[in-house]
Amino acid sequence: MKKAKNQEIPLVHSTPVALSKEEFGTLIDTRVEHISEEFTRGFEFLRGLERTVTFFGSARFTEDNDHYQTARELAKRLSSLGIGVVTGGGPGIMEAANRGAYESKGYSLGLNIKLPFEQKFNPYLTDSVTFQHFFVRKVLMTYAAEAYIFFPGGFGTLDELFEIITLVQTHKIEPVPIILVGKTFWRKLQNFIKKELCEKHETISKSDMSLYTITDDLDAIVDIVRHAPIRSQN
Repeated sequence: MKKAKNQEIPLVHSTPVALSKEEFGTLIDTRVEHISEEFTRGFEFLRGLERTVTFFGSARFTEDNDHYQTARELAKRLSSLGIGVVTGGGPGIMEAANRGAYESKGYSLGLNIKLPFEQKFNPYLTDSVTFQHFFVRKVLMTYAAEAYIFFPGGFGTLDELFEIITLVQTHKIEPVPIILVGKTFWRKLQNFIKKELCEKHETISKSDMSLYTITDDLDAIVDIVRHAPIRSQN
């Protein structure tokens, strides 16, 4: 197993208020350079992993939470099949998934985010990389995984879920399993999508509701991920 490490990417700090045209151009060039470096480091970090699955969910769940334990067990089972587990590297569901993979002696990867306040990284990472920009991190978390697994969470989890669904719906990425675990949580959202978006306002098509799967059956989830086609990293 590779030793855990934290490849920190250079930060871009506050912007001066009054800038000349030349200074502004230099600042933009610097920020573009840092963003480009983040993307390059992130893609290099994930390159070479044949199969991965990305876990999403609340950072607030502790190990006595049922969702935490389910994510831990699921990640352990997937990791035992040689599938790398990718998370945002923090606590809660991220920790649970990394912990399961770590306990299975598999790849347990964290795509961490640098925040103004102290960001707690979980201790179950075999490798990690830290980002300054949320949008770069989000791109990497959706890059070339064979499946995306969502546990209950807050605004961030819902943001990531709908972004991936939208990417598949608009054919920006190829179809990929999007699995929502925790039926009592997700069914309420499903009812809203069905009644308000699909039936009442017709803002989505009925077929769009088949872009994701809601299930608590771990055997079924493992089977879905095992048979998912390997996505191209080009």
